[in-house]
Amino acid sequence: MRAAKSRRGHQRFPDTAWQAQLESSFLFEDTPDQRRATADVKGDMERSRPMDRLLVGDVGYGKTEIAVRAAFKAVQSGRQVAILVPTTILADQHARTFGERYADFPVVVKVISRFHTQKEQVEIVAELAAQEDRRHHRTHRYSAPT
Repeated sequence: MRAAKSRRGHQRFPDTAWQAQLESSFLFEDTPDQRRATADVKGDMERSRPMDRLLVGDVGYGKTEIAVRAAFKAVQSGRQVAILVPTTILADQHARTFGERYADFPVVVKVISRFHTQKEQVEIVAELAAQEDRRHHRTHRYSAPT
């Protein structure tokens, strides 16, 4: 823990106008806990040390929306983002949600899973390496050899 605090992380930019636009387009009103968690995560991202935070909550309590906002903040700071999920179904659900939330912005969402051909997986990995895309959702398949 002490070593992580002494390392430098990738400090993100403060919120942009697009960040405010994305957050205000959320169809539901944030709960107090969701507002606090969002502020805490984004605050961590603006610091120069690596983030050490685990977001936990029951189904339906807004964890995905917090992830949408945090990932968007990272993309706005010029970083790529990968969401690693345990199942293909969850990868598809998240890709759909993130894609809908980012529809008004120049952000690409792609999925890598066992439902994609070898050729598609290789193409997506190559695009990622070339930094052509800024947003990817993948199952553990991404870390397997192609």
